[in-house]
Amino acid sequence: MSNTKMAPSTLVVLVALLVMMASSTRVESNPGMIWTTSNADSGDTSYPAVDFLFEENTPIFGDTGYVTDSTAGFSDTAESFDDTAYGVDAVDSFDNAGFSDSAQGDVMGITATPAKMAQGFVRTRGMQFVLNGKPIFVNGANLYYLMSYAGQPSQRSIVTDILRESASVGVTVVRTWAFADGDGNYNLQVRPGVYSEQTFRGLDFVVSEAKKFGIRLIMSFVNNYPDYGGRQQYMKWARANGNWNAQLDDFYTDGVMRSWYKNHIRRVVTRVNTFTGVAYRDDPTIFSWELINEPRCESDRSGNKLQRWIREMAVYVKSLDNKHMLEVGLEGFYSPIANPNSVNSQAANPASYAANFGTDFTLNGQPKEIDFTTVHSYPDSWVPNRSENDKRAFMASWIKTHINDAQYRLRKPVMFAEFGRSDRAPGYNQRMRINDMTDMFNAVYSSASTGGPAAGTLVWQLLPRALKYSNQDGYGIVLSENPTVASLMSKQSYRMSRL
Repeated sequence: MSNTKMAPSTLVVLVALLVMMASSTRVESNPGMIWTTSNADSGDTSYPAVDFLFEENTPIFGDTGYVTDSTAGFSDTAESFDDTAYGVDAVDSFDNAGFSDSAQGDVMGITATPAKMAQGFVRTRGMQFVLNGKPIFVNGANLYYLMSYAGQPSQRSIVTDILRESASVGVTVVRTWAFADGDGNYNLQVRPGVYSEQTFRGLDFVVSEAKKFGIRLIMSFVNNYPDYGGRQQYMKWARANGNWNAQLDDFYTDGVMRSWYKNHIRRVVTRVNTFTGVAYRDDPTIFSWELINEPRCESDRSGNKLQRWIREMAVYVKSLDNKHMLEVGLEGFYSPIANPNSVNSQAANPASYAANFGTDFTLNGQPKEIDFTTVHSYPDSWVPNRSENDKRAFMASWIKTHINDAQYRLRKPVMFAEFGRSDRAPGYNQRMRINDMTDMFNAVYSSASTGGPAAGTLVWQLLPRALKYSNQDGYGIVLSENPTVASLMSKQSYRMSRL
């Protein structure tokens, strides 16, 4: 997902403007996908007992809306994920899906008790995540903005608040940026190899604070998009360094840019936390590293440039840190151009354009250094002109195809690391968001409960009230103002923990 954050000093001035803009235009991460009012709608399956990410007998949700067996209304067996069921409104069928309205979680005035994090590094075994030898499952969220606010001591309460609120609904893993490139305020890497110690201390705070709430972190090294610098900033640095003809996709092939990126990886992975005294590579609070958010290389549809880069950088990360897992950061598109074996799976793509990004879900997930793979899902943006039932049918096919390929072709866990529904999309109502979340949660639970590779989800994105307007991209969810979403997340966390 592409995202842009305003400097905190401008928030008060821009609140009114942002409110007015909320229903007009937003740029999505795909080229040409711009929301405007003109976008009218038209094999071993037996596993040991599960240990969640917390120590035994530690409350998952603190003292806010803890859900018990007697009140949750969960079924012992997940209902099968059925494409043909999309005529049913998920928000009215929680009981059929293993959910019950009787267990609404209360996230108003959060006072969650921090959960004690289980010791040890999360690893993979076959198609599952394991912690201390026992399978675990993830219900989490994207909070990409944490470092930028934590880098300002006066804003650190924002980080504490959203981590507390996330933990209160059972979030155990958070995905966040470990990059902010360029000479802007509060950026991390100001110039190649030159870092803001203040912002780095902000990232230290994020890691330290996440541990207090029993949350592990997926930390991404760079962005495919210009937000927070990304590949474009590396290209600008290369041009300023004398490579006047540097292009965006040279990020994957140019020796100088690759060395800058490797240096950034080294600086982050070997960083010693100023709050805990523990090097990042030695800290179990970090769930995994991510090479790049949503990689694309449109100048090479063969996929060779990107695949060589993935292999090189994956080997480099593992040479520095063999304790943590690593994933690429994929959206999940298929390309029979890059991988002839994807000729059948490409039917799950949202449209033909998806085969032109130089990426392929199964090809990019193959290197042995890549521990698990990821998928993103945005039906309202990717297939904006389809009916609501068709969007849900697309999503069903998209999810099932990736679960099948993770199981039978990659033999690795798959995490649905971004998914959401924009409240700025034409015709939006909350029922659509609830339906999407229910469909996703049911599909992942169904796979996980039968020994499949679906290992978890990360909703895009949760926001604290303080960032309700400044960081709102249409997908942002303030849990304390969305009790139905909060309850749904709590219930998913609970039933995943019971597997």
